Amino acid sequence: MAAIVLALAAALCNAMATILQRMGVESAPPDSELKLKLIRYVLGRPIWFAGFAAMVAAFLFQAGALGDGPLTIVQPLLVTELGFLVLILRVWFGWTLGWREAVGTVSLVAGLGTFLAVSNQGGGNSLPTKTEWILVVAACVGGIFLSLLMTRFGSRPWRSAWFGAAAAISFSLSAAFIKSTTVILQHGFVHLLLHFEPYGIAAAGLAGLFFVQNAFHAGPITASQASIVILDPIASIVIGVTLFGDNLRGGVGILSVDALALMVMSFGVFVLCHSPLIVHSTAEDRLVRRAGAPGSQPGRAAEEGPSPGAAGAPN
Repeated sequence: MAAIVLALAAALCNAMATILQRMGVESAPPDSELKLKLIRYVLGRPIWFAGFAAMVAAFLFQAGALGDGPLTIVQPLLVTELGFLVLILRVWFGWTLGWREAVGTVSLVAGLGTFLAVSNQGGGNSLPTKTEWILVVAACVGGIFLSLLMTRFGSRPWRSAWFGAAAAISFSLSAAFIKSTTVILQHGFVHLLLHFEPYGIAAAGLAGLFFVQNAFHAGPITASQASIVILDPIASIVIGVTLFGDNLRGGVGILSVDALALMVMSFGVFVLCHSPLIVHSTAEDRLVRRAGAPGSQPGRAAEEGPSPGAAGAPN
């Protein structure tokens, strides 16, 4: 129960971080993708630091949850971030909830609840060997490289989605390092210094943070958020089973239910990511709505990406 509460708290903080960091990066120069120039830009945006503080809080809650529960429970629960995101944007922007929010939320909760109820049988506290770590890290790095390669082609939503995929894989790997660190920490803090996992948390987490900023800058939040929220728990489930011995119920019937539940959950995520509450979440839209400008088209900036008008948004 403690792991569930902490995971939900982490999801809430992640939702706040998404909103605040998006507002901090959306007006960055167009030529700053995959460059330190983007980091220098956001360091001058106080609102980005507020988002970073929310991300730190999410990390602490997530670490506490992983110390008490397995990856296959904690990481899927972080999908509820999207529900919190819709709720926050509803209150912040004053948008009315519609069928997308209803269908998406019900699908997300139903799929996630079914997966957690049917699949998990405990475990998840095995300490991986170095060989297992090498194989998993190599697979994750390969997935990140492929995702970044795909950002070189296609439209802005396409590129944003693949940056989100790279971020999702990085965050899944970071969660694996966090989980391993909590197991090692049981043997004492000095023992922890002799392992590479704490350093892996920083490396994978910073890589994910960098890719997220590029995802927000590359295109609409609908594309990047869907990739991150869908791929992170799926990758974490695979890592949890292969690295930490998470026990999932076997059999064709159970595995079919698991797959269907994850599909329903992913469908809910996809629908919520196309909710007007998320699409219309840029700083420019906030100013337009507050000003009550006639004939305005809220959400256009979110669909087309960062615009010059967003540069004047207050921090």
